[in-house]
Formats: sequence, structure tokens, C-alpha cells
Amino acid sequence: MATPSKKIPATLIPGDGIGPEVSQATLEVLEAVGAPFQWETHQAGMAGVEASGDPLPPETLASIRRTRLALKGPLTTPVGGGYRSSNVRLREEFELYANLRPARTLVPGGRFEDIDIVLVRENLEGLYVGFEHYVPIGDDPRAVAMASGVNTRAGSRRIVEFAFDYAVKNGRKKITLVHKANVLKKLTGLFLETGREVAKKYEGRVSVDDRIIDACAMQLVMNPWQFDMIVTTNLFGDILSDLNAGLVGGLGMAPAGNIGVDAAIFEAVHGSAPDIAGKGLANPLALILSAAMMLDHVNMQDKAKRIRTAIDKVLREDNVRTGDLGGKASTKEFTRAVVKRL
Repeated sequence: MATPSKKIPATLIPGDGIGPEVSQATLEVLEAVGAPFQWETHQAGMAGVEASGDPLPPETLASIRRTRLALKGPLTTPVGGGYRSSNVRLREEFELYANLRPARTLVPGGRFEDIDIVLVRENLEGLYVGFEHYVPIGDDPRAVAMASGVNTRAGSRRIVEFAFDYAVKNGRKKITLVHKANVLKKLTGLFLETGREVAKKYEGRVSVDDRIIDACAMQLVMNPWQFDMIVTTNLFGDILSDLNAGLVGGLGMAPAGNIGVDAAIFEAVHGSAPDIAGKGLANPLALILSAAMMLDHVNMQDKAKRIRTAIDKVLREDNVRTGDLGGKASTKEFTRAVVKRL
């Protein structure tokens, strides 16, 4: 794809709260590894509201339309005022149908060692389409709440194919289809049926099994090592991806990519932590690891691997860790340690 000398245009959304601090740390690491991104910096979230009265300003959207590639720090959705989540709007705007959430043990000595699970979540369908309404009864306008979920065969096929293609490209051996087809026979039955059809094309290269969502949640806690990759619908994927993050130390360690046909946005999934903003305490790991995923996406796996290796050495050999990982390093000290390793 890109040659080392060729610049790759990309949009940077530093975010708010601790966003600017972890974004700065990530840029320093990317520079140290020689990543060829040419950044256009734009605002969103609270920073977008303060700058232009919109949590997702038109110039931010225009930039992503141009670059088709973005790195996004944590965003705060303003409470009240009818603002929709900027994250959801971005997914819909650019049809980012695949949410890619790897969970890998970084710090040894936790509850679980050697976790390495990649979850692929369908990002646009299911119960999160937001078709909801109230039914009034008597004098109670909200007596009954009703919601509809929507899964399509095309949407199910697209996400399962994405998961299998990722498995082949990244040497993964097994995919687990997660569903609730025993109860939601049509809504998630369609997903399971389509998933099994797609799996046949990859026979002999990637094995497949399936789990009911509740059993899967239990087994992830009891014996997570039996899982390699998981692909599932929107709501289940939202829940399980956070469960997987919990296995490896929480959202502070959790990178993510939202990938569509012609755009990809990589992000830290943790919150904007306004209580520690500007204090130099934030752990930049999630956004740095998301940037490594971004390098994978533009076929610079060697640079991505160097970043992950440097992080492993800083955490395991140098024992430089931020406060949330039981260390004393500031955001800048942690970043310096990673840059030094690179």
C-alpha cells in the first residue's frame, strides 16, 4: 500500500478531558517509530461544542471524508440538550460496520495470564438501531416501552466475512459465533445461520463453533483461553468487548478500530476522565495501541509490532507503569520510556 516515504493523510481528533494528553503521547510514539501520517487536527465532543456549538463539527466530518482514516481520543457526550453520541454518529456517517476489539494481557500478575482474544462486533444493526417507542395506557404516557431490533442477512454476512478475513490475514485459528438463537430465533437466528454459511468458505483454514451469549459470558470468565476470535451482533459485542477488556486490566488497556468499506476510525474506548485531566496522570496505552492497529490497517505491521514490543518491554522489564497499573509514572514519563525503547 504505502511506501515509507509516502505521507498518509489522517484526521486526528484529540478529544476532551485527558484526550489531548494521551493524543500527544501517541503522536510522540508514532513519530519515534517513523509512522508516515500527515495529520489534520479537528475537534469533537465537548471540545467541538466549545469551538463551534456542535459535538461533531462539519469540518471534522469533512476532514474524515477526505482522509478516510482517523485517530480519536476519548470524547464526552454533552448531557442533555438533545446531543447524540458523537461515536454513534461517526459510525453511521461513515458506515463503520465492524468494531474490532482485541484484548491481550499486557501486565503480568493479574487474575488472568496470556489472554489474547479478538472480538469483532457488528456496529450498525441489532437492537442499537434505536427503533423505540412508548405505548400510553390510561393516564400513563409511558406505560409500555417497545424496541425493535434489525439484523439483515447482508449485514450479518458482511461482519462474519470481515472476521474470517481478519483471521486468515492474522493467523487466527478459530472463530466463535455468539448469538441467542434459542430465544431470539429470528433476530439472532438469521445471524447464526448466515455465519455458518460464510464459515463453509473458510473450511480447512479457520475452524468455527458457536455459543449462546450467556454461556459465552460465563466461559470467558471461567476459561477464556478456549477463545481465539469472537464475532457477534451489536448489543452482545458491546457487552463482551468490555468483559474481555476486564480480563486484561480494564478499558485503559483496550484499543479499538471502527472499520467500514471506505473509512476507518481508531479510538481509545475509555472515558475522558475529566477528574484527572491536565494532571499528567492518564495512561496513554489504549490510544497508543489503537494507533498500532491503525498502522496494521495501512499495512505497516512491522511498525505496529515494534510499538507493541516496546510497550511490553516497558511494562514487563523496565517496570514503568502509570498509577492505574500500580506504578508511579506520569503520562510523559511513560511515553518517554516507550520512545526510548523504540
